[in-house]
Amino acid sequence: MPRPHEPALAPEVATARGLRTGWTTGTCASAAAKAAVTGLVSGRIPDQVEVGLPGGQRVTFAITDPLPGDPAVAAVTKDAGDDPDVTNGAHITVEATWLAAAPGEVALAAGPGVGTVTLPGLGLPVGAPAINPVPRRIITAAVAEVTDRAVALTVSVPGGEAMAARTSNSRLGIVGGISILGTTGIVRPFSTASWRASVVQQVDVATAQGQRHIVLSTGGRTDAAAQRMFPDLPPVCFVEVGDFTGIALRRAVSTGAGVVTFVGMAGKIAKLAAGVMMTHYRRSRVDVGLLEAVAVEFGAPPPVVAAAAATATARHFAEACQAHGSLEPLAALCRRAASSCREFVHDALTVEVVMVDFEGEEVLARG
Repeated sequence: MPRPHEPALAPEVATARGLRTGWTTGTCASAAAKAAVTGLVSGRIPDQVEVGLPGGQRVTFAITDPLPGDPAVAAVTKDAGDDPDVTNGAHITVEATWLAAAPGEVALAAGPGVGTVTLPGLGLPVGAPAINPVPRRIITAAVAEVTDRAVALTVSVPGGEAMAARTSNSRLGIVGGISILGTTGIVRPFSTASWRASVVQQVDVATAQGQRHIVLSTGGRTDAAAQRMFPDLPPVCFVEVGDFTGIALRRAVSTGAGVVTFVGMAGKIAKLAAGVMMTHYRRSRVDVGLLEAVAVEFGAPPPVVAAAAATATARHFAEACQAHGSLEPLAALCRRAASSCREFVHDALTVEVVMVDFEGEEVLARG
């Protein structure tokens, strides 16, 4: 039996890196929904419930009773495993009531801490709770295991609005809290799949607003720099792509964007210049031969050429260029990176690349 108020999980799964997996907000919501509907039917919240994941696996969760006097409100404490998920430890709470509707119908509403959709492009109607399609399906399936009567479910997450401030929800037009997410039901620590999906979603939302200029950045400092460069663009246009530049470029083409600006630091830009669209440090290395070639081609002073030949990092090269007032090699990298990006999408986009320093404060070059 599980210890009180702790999830009773299926056999623990470790990734190839030895990290423990966890459960999505969607999976937790399905368990809380099943427990709340069980309470609505029987008058008592169960201690635990079993629910199905999209892949067919069955998982058991311990249930907490946030309102002991109300037999139709139940919660599950989210365990994200070893992933640094902002919703780890969140109490995914569901209140169930009967609904005068066709048998089997499940109506979902956003309670406190769950976001509401205000912009198109997410695959959900404007005004709907930010509960994604797969979680909606597994919630409906979990409820069907208890009753075929129509029910209304209100999903809430105490503290969810503060959690959402640490996500991209505001840029996506999701207000008031977190999203209820998940495609497999399982959180895989440091999942590249989740970041990739987020990049696609952000591009979709921007172009759904009719925006045709998308500004890509690799992280917090470059994103802040990008927003300073384009103060007239709405926040929805700015997409943190991490290492998924190629994915973002292809999505921009497929959704009708016409112009992309990439704002990054020397290392990512050097990789793009070499034609590498997946720029994770474990998957690709900076081509120091390329650094040396642009330094020589544009007449950089000997210390800059020496830095290019001696270093394994583009940062050292960029700092040498700055120190000796020789920024043309960096502009050449930007031009080559922009050319590589255009070639990657068969010239379907206008692309500009801007290099900023390692504090994200100063523009070093653009092309």
